Amino acid sequence: MDQAWFEELSDFIRIPSVSADSERAEDVRRAGDWVCEFVRRAGGEAELRDWQGHPLALGEIAASAGNADAPTVICYGHFDVQPPAPLDLWASDPFEATVRDGRLYGRGVADDKGQVYMQLKAAQELKARDALPINLRICCDGEEETGGHSIVDFLAADERGADACVIFDAGMLKRSVPLFNVATRGLIYFHIRVRTGARDFHSGIFGGAALNALHVLVQMLDAVLAKDGRLPEPLRAGIVSPTEEELAAWAGLTPGAEELAGQGARPMDAKAEEEFYLRTFAEPSIDVNGIVGGSPELQKTVLPVEAHANVSIRLAPGQDPERIAPEFERLLREAAPEGAEPEITRLSSARPGLVDPDSQVVQLGLDAFERAIGTRPLLVRSGGTLPIVPALADKGIPTILTGFALPDSNIHSPNENLLADYVPLGVKAAGELYTAFGSLEPGGSGLATGD
Repeated sequence: MDQAWFEELSDFIRIPSVSADSERAEDVRRAGDWVCEFVRRAGGEAELRDWQGHPLALGEIAASAGNADAPTVICYGHFDVQPPAPLDLWASDPFEATVRDGRLYGRGVADDKGQVYMQLKAAQELKARDALPINLRICCDGEEETGGHSIVDFLAADERGADACVIFDAGMLKRSVPLFNVATRGLIYFHIRVRTGARDFHSGIFGGAALNALHVLVQMLDAVLAKDGRLPEPLRAGIVSPTEEELAAWAGLTPGAEELAGQGARPMDAKAEEEFYLRTFAEPSIDVNGIVGGSPELQKTVLPVEAHANVSIRLAPGQDPERIAPEFERLLREAAPEGAEPEITRLSSARPGLVDPDSQVVQLGLDAFERAIGTRPLLVRSGGTLPIVPALADKGIPTILTGFALPDSNIHSPNENLLADYVPLGVKAAGELYTAFGSLEPGGSGLATGD
């Protein structure tokens, strides 16, 4: 990795732009300013705009001379990062980029500052050579890690549109095996609170006779959790099942048993390894993200009358949050015994997204990546959620969703990392994409037209 590039990216990583921490709000804005300043240095124009309380870095790097009617491509990424805690598990300062054994370490190097840098650097390099064949629109946000709705709302109100969008915010299957994600799962996040009495009680005097809030909460959750890898039917409505071609392609991926074992995870049930990709790409899932109640640490014989849980639902492609959320709430309430007082609050939601794999944009992208990397990307679905993907689909903007993180890049964990050699490789791949998109017809949909 070029030393000048390392120092440039290090300045970006050094900004602790943790959007989940309100005390870091100014740092999030500083990271947005960094993006804007880079765009200006690359020969473009940019501004940090407040969008309903959230910063958006918006700008454009115009096509090189002689490309007056060039197509327009959106570059999306996010400049906020996850909290670095627990700090004692980091081998180096999370906000000081460090190279060890060929890997670049630091919070945001893979998700997503390092990958945003690849796209911006590619545009700067092409512009410097007077070889940028597209108008590149910069649309980056600073709250993807806490919702990502500001960019969605901005795109909904935006009338300019684009002929394509490129997002480097994903990863490879393994070294030298790139992926294009043609679907993302959606997300609904709930907070559940249960009360079962006026105060905590002595478990010897009241145990076995009075409602226990933790018992009630567990009983309610059991009504919605998966059995044999499948959620209750009301929570499966709308699923767009994978095609036979997709299933055949997934069969050639790293076996699910290896994926789980390689990350230190244990299978949920006997079929989890065999169905790993079906469940994480194409099925809805529910996870209890946290439970609080009673006295989980001190030896205290109480019967708790209040319990809380955070629960998330990953929606499969084709599902609608507005259809699934009421069913989830209904199942929970029906499972609560008489006398319990459940309060269910929906904190956020995002739709799943679908990308047409036959679009001209995707096909050009596959060719471009093969030229840059030497390997043609595999078309897969993503188990994660990216709210911008369905927002772009609503606008008829075909999208390339890819990236250079590896399964052991420790995204959202201590010692987040990226292969140092993948920074110049990502710059090369982004440059090939932009060059290939110069052949798009401006104002077209970028969709396949058929014969």
